[in-house]
Amino acid sequence: MSQSPILITGGAQRLGRHCAERLLDDGHPVIVTYRRERDTLTALRERGAITLSADFASEAGIHDFIARLRDTTSSLRAVIHNAGEWLSDPEPSAAGETLERLFRVHMQAPYLINLNVRDLLEACQEPQCDIVHITDNIVRHGVARGAAGQAAYAATKAGLESLTRSFAVQFAPRIQVNAIAPGLVMLNGDEGLAGDSERRVPGPGVVYQTLRYLLDNDFVTGTIVAVDGGRHLD
Repeated sequence: MSQSPILITGGAQRLGRHCAERLLDDGHPVIVTYRRERDTLTALRERGAITLSADFASEAGIHDFIARLRDTTSSLRAVIHNAGEWLSDPEPSAAGETLERLFRVHMQAPYLINLNVRDLLEACQEPQCDIVHITDNIVRHGVARGAAGQAAYAATKAGLESLTRSFAVQFAPRIQVNAIAPGLVMLNGDEGLAGDSERRVPGPGVVYQTLRYLLDNDFVTGTIVAVDGGRHLD
């Protein structure tokens, strides 16, 4: 098993936490970022995960994180860009601030981190190293009809898909760059499906299975993998 850690941004809760736990189960060293302290971080630390606070909502915060990451490790096996925010479009007076925040978290942070840790990935002694962007199926499902009420969110996630393809070309052949575009795989607490009783919510394991496939396959790059149960066909 690789001794170079796998970095997961936004790894303190939900999908990021699940992937961190599963990677630890599989014997991988893990570094997770978090925006604020949570009880779940204690369990990850007890299992050996390194945790780094990070504020990706400002360029200064992104560069501060990169500097502390470089002080923490001399190599990386993979980077999984999971950090994100779900913000609906606000009133016009706050729209610019919302778009800027989503741009920084969903696009600027992955962009700057990828550029600044390329050498850490290339320093990994494993034959394969990866970058995986977690995007959103709203980008693909909304192609024909748009994403009413989530225009800024969908646009920045679409931008992350574009970065996937560009970095795949730029970092080839040493680093593989792919994206996973999940549909609705988890609910928030007691959230229901708003009358869509036939729709399956499989849980985060299906995303980890896809991540595992990408981490284990050395012949896939520049690909966006939809994990939505065929929802993009509706």
